[in-house]
Amino acid sequence: MAKLKIGIIDLVSKGPATTMWARIMHANLASIMPTVVATWCEQEGHSVQMICYTGFEDLDKELPRDVDVVFICSFTQAALLAYALSNYFRTKGAVTVLGGPHARCYPDDAILYFDYVLGFTHKSTIIGLLDNCVSQSEGKYLSEKNQPVSLPGVEERWKFIEPTLKKAPFIKGVPMLGSLGCPYTCPFCIDSTVPYQTLDFETTKNDLRFLLTKFKRPLVSWHDPNFGIKFNENLDAIASVAPPKSFRFIAESSLSILTEDHLKTFQQNGFEAILPGIESWYELGNKSRTAHKSGEEKMNQVSEHVNRVFQYIPYVQTNFVLGLDCDEGDEPFELTKRFVDKTPAAFPGYSLLSAFGEAAPLNLGYQRENRVLPFPFQFLNNHLAMNIKPKNYEWIDFYDKVIDLTSYTFSNKAIYRRFMANGGFTTKWMNVMRAISSEGYGRLKFFRQVRAQLIEDKNFRDYFEGETTELPSFYTDIIKETLGYWYQWLPKGAIEHDQNAYLHKSLKKVA
Repeated sequence: MAKLKIGIIDLVSKGPATTMWARIMHANLASIMPTVVATWCEQEGHSVQMICYTGFEDLDKELPRDVDVVFICSFTQAALLAYALSNYFRTKGAVTVLGGPHARCYPDDAILYFDYVLGFTHKSTIIGLLDNCVSQSEGKYLSEKNQPVSLPGVEERWKFIEPTLKKAPFIKGVPMLGSLGCPYTCPFCIDSTVPYQTLDFETTKNDLRFLLTKFKRPLVSWHDPNFGIKFNENLDAIASVAPPKSFRFIAESSLSILTEDHLKTFQQNGFEAILPGIESWYELGNKSRTAHKSGEEKMNQVSEHVNRVFQYIPYVQTNFVLGLDCDEGDEPFELTKRFVDKTPAAFPGYSLLSAFGEAAPLNLGYQRENRVLPFPFQFLNNHLAMNIKPKNYEWIDFYDKVIDLTSYTFSNKAIYRRFMANGGFTTKWMNVMRAISSEGYGRLKFFRQVRAQLIEDKNFRDYFEGETTELPSFYTDIIKETLGYWYQWLPKGAIEHDQNAYLHKSLKKVA
């Protein structure tokens, strides 16, 4: 195999970032797979240049130079920047490869703008691609049947992890994985159909030992969709190499895992932040140990549970999905406001229901019902656009309720109550910063702009109703402003996509 010059770009941001929250946190949102692919490429003797784009770099100056192949990892919200970069590198003679969530969600769109698009990726996938790496007139989609059973550890990937951590001014979280897939079947989730599997615990142990040589008290962010499913095995592996309080851990874990005994073990092993998914007051109770409860009864039980978590874990973010088909009327929003009152220390994370292409089988149903809207990828990040017409709400009514809930959650009173309820300086300032930055005030401002457009601009409203596919200038202007210099490299037609491609593909398979 010829030695290749390879560039790898991890797109954490879809364009220049300006907020203090982004400055502090974006470097901590780096993905794991770009460093894995970089390591695999080096192991095969290739030369690798890697950049994690956080929004604060001069991207043109930071891009890999004189490369034969470029791998780009992107979430859907950064897809247009990824498409522009692919076009740029292809004009330079490089072969371009897309990986990450967008590649899995929208493979048929991505192959229009990349030579190769990767789904489930093993080392053998990368080796095979590089062995015959030539530009394609029509992009190729490559995917294994399942996730890899092992990945290079932190120590092997350190040379690619460390430069990104140096960009983080205060909080420096090392991303790790203990498992892949998910045992739950939340129908809107990209991992709902991916079999759950643990990764090698010996690799985990070695990585933790290694990190103790790099930091006085390392901060590890577990990227598992649900950490601790195999609780005893995970925590025993940690405890066997990490003395109590020698690490700080952040994990996403369902409330069903957070029993009293497990919370005590989490506390003993240095877990300082937990992000449980509540999702809905009416469905998806298996993750919150409320399978037979709904409405106010579920809200009261979950509130009590989360308040108990705070006895052991100083930081909790509770995740909700707004606009689910089970929601109707004022009650879902009013219950969430009551939860905010009853659980003042928790930071609520709100997502608007979104269908990300092929991410979940539920999306086929939305497409069959003609409810999916063709919002450009730039806005598909769970809050800038809801690309599913709500089942039980008119658009203005829905945004009224979202604005009311967001205003309530991030009012001065709520921010103060959260501040007083939180323990420790770090938790207090993080929640205030999030509330007054893009997640609180920023989203509220944007929601109000959307509502105003829905009322004042008939074409805007028609787009939301699916009566026209002509993108309102409100969104076009944002794309141009966000991409800046890179807008000129955006391929023709890239702003549009077939929002029903998943359905069309499934119908072809049946035929």
